[in-house]
Amino acid sequence: SLAGFGNLMQDVLWCFSQVKGTIDAGVTEADIISTVEFNHTGELLATGDKGGRVVIFQREQESKHQPHRRGEYNVYSTFQSHEPEFDYLKSLEIEEKINKIRWLPQQNAAYFLLSTNDKTVKLWKVSERDKRPEGYNLKDEDGRLRDPSMITVLRVPVLRPMDLMVEATPRRVFANAHTYHINSISVNSDYETYMSADDLRINLWNFEITNQSFNIVDIKPANMEELTEVITAAEFHPHHCNTFVYSSSKGTIRLCDMRASALCDRHAKFFEEPEDPSNRSFFSEIISSISDVKFSHSGRYIMTRDYLTVKVWDLNMENRPIETYQVHDYLRSKLCSLYENDCIFDKFECVWNGSDSVIMTGSYNNFFRMFDRNTKRDVTLEASRENSKPRAILKPRKVCVGGKRRKDEISVDSLDFSKKILHTAWHPSENIIAVAATNNLYIFQDKVN
Repeated sequence: SLAGFGNLMQDVLWCFSQVKGTIDAGVTEADIISTVEFNHTGELLATGDKGGRVVIFQREQESKHQPHRRGEYNVYSTFQSHEPEFDYLKSLEIEEKINKIRWLPQQNAAYFLLSTNDKTVKLWKVSERDKRPEGYNLKDEDGRLRDPSMITVLRVPVLRPMDLMVEATPRRVFANAHTYHINSISVNSDYETYMSADDLRINLWNFEITNQSFNIVDIKPANMEELTEVITAAEFHPHHCNTFVYSSSKGTIRLCDMRASALCDRHAKFFEEPEDPSNRSFFSEIISSISDVKFSHSGRYIMTRDYLTVKVWDLNMENRPIETYQVHDYLRSKLCSLYENDCIFDKFECVWNGSDSVIMTGSYNNFFRMFDRNTKRDVTLEASRENSKPRAILKPRKVCVGGKRRKDEISVDSLDFSKKILHTAWHPSENIIAVAATNNLYIFQDKVN
């Protein structure tokens, strides 16, 4: 729990770029971070980028000489998860961009994670090796077969210490099940199945079976001209393996129970907030589209993010959210220009803290917002290389809308819409957050007294 919102995320511990070396000189599209995810213990943090790479950071152990200082995150493993492909039947290029990463709970010394691009989900095993076998009878040290006639003694192979090596190996490849682009993957609480969702369908997979999946949601109309909405995000309930939710471009959320029927074309609950007619405009439908949906850790609430707001829904109340937070309401007057530069279609994500008491989401100008559900206080913070000196305190930022601007405020007209924070992650038990700002990954933690 938070010791006080004033101290929340006030201390920058470190900042690093995902790509080593100078990044200012010509950042490529492939370097842009497209997903961020802590594992279940928070000891590992994975990022995926548009170049199909996965970079895993590991938290260093606390130093005996500095017990008060918490461990920093350093690069643990880097591997190429997806390559660009070409669908010859449809003459479509399939990007290598990593859309989502999801960790599986650790069962042994190895780590497992799912990564997906637009079409293919892969299960990766990440393991360590610090010993190598030596003294084979039939092979020499380079692995070449020896002449059996030259073998005169029987040797017992032994394990010798070696430098630590981290290996990432693909264990399963789940392909050829999605016609449209995958936007979500979610691991079920039974840890035997997971689901993948695209614009019109949601498929249920068993981790052991790669060549077939079960279609649990299909909203594709018989005539595509009648298509009125698409699936934007989906997630399993954290505790009940039969329950999941998915959101739509119409701003609605459907909760489904797989016990009711094999094909969940009929929802168990339908969450929708009635629209205020006075706010109706040309952009109403676009900005009401939900870009992210997340169950709380307790499983009691659902959080959704649309273009301007974050909403918290109680599973027992379908007609309206119990909380609504304005992320950047000052952009309401700029929707026309945001439509013209396509920013209005940006898909911002949202995350809970470990105790479900604070929520976080991104905005423009490298700003990210935090809302304390108990005190109803909020803060705007900035992830930038200028204020990323070690242990520098992050100052709250304010956006000025018209009128006289104070010295510490930034005008809404001077916001940089090319700098946007779409992807964030929160440590499962501590106040440590990861924020992806284009090709930089920032890690912040609350002030250590």
